[in-house]
Amino acid sequence: MKRREFVRSALFATATLPAFNFVSALARSGPIGDVSAITAEGRDVTLRSAEIRELAERLQGNLLLAGDAGYDEARLLLNPSFDKHPALIAQPTDVSGIQSAVKFAREHNLLLAVKCGGHSHSGQSTCERGMQIDLKNFRGVQLDTAGRKVSVKGGSLLGLVDAETMAQGFVTPLGTVSHTGVGGLTLGGGFGRVARRFGMAIDNLTAMDVVTADGQLLHTSMREHPDLFWGLRGGSGNFGVVSNFEFKLHPMQREVIAGKLTFPFEKMRDVLAMYADYAPAAPDTLYFDPIVVLPPGGAPGVAQLDVCYSGPAQEAEHALAPLRKVGGSVADSIKAMDYVELQRSGDWSDARLLGTYIKGGFISAMPGDLIDALVKGIQGDPRRTTALFFQHCGGACSRVPEDATAFAHRYALANMMTMSGWTHGENATDHIEATRRYWSGLEKFTRGFYVNDMPREATASDINANYRGNYKKLVAVKTKYDPTNLFRLNANIQPRKS
Repeated sequence: MKRREFVRSALFATATLPAFNFVSALARSGPIGDVSAITAEGRDVTLRSAEIRELAERLQGNLLLAGDAGYDEARLLLNPSFDKHPALIAQPTDVSGIQSAVKFAREHNLLLAVKCGGHSHSGQSTCERGMQIDLKNFRGVQLDTAGRKVSVKGGSLLGLVDAETMAQGFVTPLGTVSHTGVGGLTLGGGFGRVARRFGMAIDNLTAMDVVTADGQLLHTSMREHPDLFWGLRGGSGNFGVVSNFEFKLHPMQREVIAGKLTFPFEKMRDVLAMYADYAPAAPDTLYFDPIVVLPPGGAPGVAQLDVCYSGPAQEAEHALAPLRKVGGSVADSIKAMDYVELQRSGDWSDARLLGTYIKGGFISAMPGDLIDALVKGIQGDPRRTTALFFQHCGGACSRVPEDATAFAHRYALANMMTMSGWTHGENATDHIEATRRYWSGLEKFTRGFYVNDMPREATASDINANYRGNYKKLVAVKTKYDPTNLFRLNANIQPRKS
């Protein structure tokens, strides 16, 4: 995702939150009283002190209440527009702790959110007055180089996976920002810089362990619970908390050819026209995305091409030649780079000074009418950053049947997104409306949206239609494994009513 570029170009200072010493609720100096919470259907419920203490004992991890050290860090997402206060935050350190938290939420019918990296654009990895399961203390990677596979704990961030696998000369395609949570990224599909070459994250899964709504731990694969394995690959967080992912590994050289070509804003049309012509025909080893940024305060805008070429080095210039033919670049940072460093290149320490709002959808082509709408409709504002960016799809991602996994958008050439960003604390209404106005001229060119970038206002009918021909099968899987819709804070699929 180009969210990282957007944040860096917003010209806002970032800040690192202070470190906290996490403590179990049992270690609080004062007594634990009853806690007011909310059910999944929005009804008030009181959680008794004794029940909370019992959960803390079973959890074998941190159980945070409002006022505890670490509570405010855990409840917040990277987008501070979502400022919610869970009644309880469970931070398990092992699978049994995840099971205990899920069982507690089910027994009390609590509104339940699951957080890994905190990147949720629709704000669904936190909740107001429900329970949040925060997997930040459940991370780890184990390589099997002989078997060419890697096991990844459910709370891991993709930077850890990249570092461990590349140290042995292997890669599995996982996103573009190192502090992205593997869980949320993968369950929605999982694009990345080498996905055009090796397939999406879901295409590289060989097995998963998942804690389902009844608290059971199930091992899923093409042979074990294959219906659940199918649904987890693109069905968002609908079916449980994945405690372990097993991915295929691919040999890859550590050094790639990567960087950016930067153009004046006035070259936006030329950059997009080249993308329209070349992106569908580019080799699988080339991933490149247009980015257009209009910063706040009247600073000059830019159009960029963000590039990662992972094929033979001697063929790089041939692959990149169409990009360079655009002409008129003001900066060229494309060079040989360490892949792990590239994956970290757009990270930021903390983005919570910046509120953001995004609209996006898949395009299967970029016709001239779309380029016209993109160029004519984009407008800057001195109070905010406006950005347009793409994520290159196709290649190996498109050579999987639409019904092979729950992810149904194999036709996509790119994921097209526009975003506004503003200083946290400002009234967000004008900024959100500006993005919606721009998007209103673009949406007709799209077919569906990426559930990991789901708009916060998406309706049930929007979500159902977005699963396309896979929706009916997903309903059957949901009804079987989560009949009460405990896991509903996601691109939610309603189970059939009994």
